[in-house]
Amino acid sequence: MYNNTFGNIFRLTSFGESHGKAIGGVIDGFPAGITIDMEFIQKELNRRRPGQSAITTARKEADEVEFLSGIYEGVSTGCPIGFAVWNTNQHSNDYDNMKDVYRPSHADYTYTQKYGIRDHRGGGRSSARETIARVVTGALAKLALRQLGISITAFTSQVGPFKLDKDYTAYDLTSIENNPVRCPDQDLAHQMADYIFRIKGEGDTIGGVISCVIKGCPVGLGQPVFGKLHAALGNAMLSINAVKGFEYGQGFSNMELKGSQQNDIFYNNNGEIGFRSNRSGGIQGGISNGQDIYFRVAFKPVATVLMEQPTVDIQGNETILKARGRHDPCVLPRAVPIVEAMAAMTLLDYYLLDKASTL
Repeated sequence: MYNNTFGNIFRLTSFGESHGKAIGGVIDGFPAGITIDMEFIQKELNRRRPGQSAITTARKEADEVEFLSGIYEGVSTGCPIGFAVWNTNQHSNDYDNMKDVYRPSHADYTYTQKYGIRDHRGGGRSSARETIARVVTGALAKLALRQLGISITAFTSQVGPFKLDKDYTAYDLTSIENNPVRCPDQDLAHQMADYIFRIKGEGDTIGGVISCVIKGCPVGLGQPVFGKLHAALGNAMLSINAVKGFEYGQGFSNMELKGSQQNDIFYNNNGEIGFRSNRSGGIQGGISNGQDIYFRVAFKPVATVLMEQPTVDIQGNETILKARGRHDPCVLPRAVPIVEAMAAMTLLDYYLLDKASTL
């Protein structure tokens, strides 16, 4: 298996499986001299970890990161940063009845066909537990971006039929941690949580949408042809488990508008160039324009459902599978910090790339 490395200058190579000894990674290209706030990194991991509410998986993991290299006296040295998060609460026997059958819409079939072998315990490398490495790396990237005045906030904007009906600017995005769904509308969040809990009781799952806003991004990040910033963000988001779609700016919305209505008009803002609107989503010609970057990420329902479904075994014989184990009824609440992490990794990588654009 290859392609376990993400990034150009700022790079993460991740390793580990859901029921292996650990999930971890090696980070290259992280700038020296960045103060490493361990409390902040653990807080980011806590936002992703299982068992945090009644609407997430019941698996209990401390998810405490151990840094092995690249940090000295609380500061990054510029050397490779190695880290591990040890798995402590695997229930591998829960997956014994799935060893020789394929879960519908899961990676079981494609992994077996491609590699001739798979780790059936929790999905092995295909498990969303792999995203721990991304959250650790994303937290480090956030610490670096903070020095540049760049902030990244993701939030749940839709769960099943329940969705926000206003632009992100109408909501207080600092309030998303006030509810387990991580939605900035507290009343809607309550409805979303009730709905997820009901779906969980049925043994089923549900999907939805996470929105993300990047503020403070400077003008000039991204390349005009094959290194477009929105393409890099799309690649990052589509690498996350269960993601089925990505759109930035207006995306698929308002397709009935003409160009004269859709364009973001320039104006003289007290001697500086300003924009009358931001339908472009902060990126034009593949390059950031200094406005807020905003995008949406669609997540499908989790493939593993705790109810009977027809399937086939590895010999192709039709059978019935009823999955066991501890699974999320909805991935969105725990995916919010993952979306932020991948955005932060992309932004830091492209910021460092931009430094190589001119002498």
